[in-house]
Amino acid sequence: MSGPSTYDLTEQARNLLEQKAKRRAVLRQEYLKLKTNPFQHASGEGGAVFDPAIQRYNAMKVSGFEYFKPTGKSAVYGMGMLVIPMMGYFYLMYKQRTELEAKYRRGEVAYKDRNFKFI
Repeated sequence: MSGPSTYDLTEQARNLLEQKAKRRAVLRQEYLKLKTNPFQHASGEGGAVFDPAIQRYNAMKVSGFEYFKPTGKSAVYGMGMLVIPMMGYFYLMYKQRTELEAKYRRGEVAYKDRNFKFI
């Protein structure tokens, strides 16, 4: 046999979507129950629903600097995301401005056609 048929795959996808919808509905009901609990202020939590996953994420973001170890990969990532795009942008801007200034000095662009002529 070659494998599962298209019908089986679509049936699996439909079942997966139904399971996700049921889970989403259960979680929504639980959230609404916790959010609208009139006795929640007595517990000292205030009006926010405590979510352990969000709490773990926030704790990870706060303590991430303490556990960060600089590596070659993080250096390359920083260069690729910050330094190289900035240098590329400044190079293109410098190139465009010097070419435009050269055209102005050679008289290829009339004064009335120049941009920013009153600045």
